[in-house]
Amino acid sequence: MSELTISVKIADRSYKLVIANEHEVLFKQAAELIEKRMKDYSGSYAYKDKQDLLAMVALEYATNYLQDEHMLSEHGQSQDDGQEEKLAKIDKLLTEYLAG
Repeated sequence: MSELTISVKIADRSYKLVIANEHEVLFKQAAELIEKRMKDYSGSYAYKDKQDLLAMVALEYATNYLQDEHMLSEHGQSQDDGQEEKLAKIDKLLTEYLAG
């Protein structure tokens, strides 16, 4: 795995990161997304400095992450079980059909 050093700008600060080559676009898009959300928040809320905007963006993304994790843990197992049951029924039907 090859690595490279990139620089991303968030809240008027540059951050140098060493990342895998294949993640370059992902990190740059993430930095752009953070900047966009900060701009959105700056138009909607009063703030003292960019730290406040960063905190709001971090809270938004952390909340979304936790919601996704909760949904996966809550529904992931039951969905898998349901799929396995459906596949078992299909397998049984196909086996019976092919057996004649």
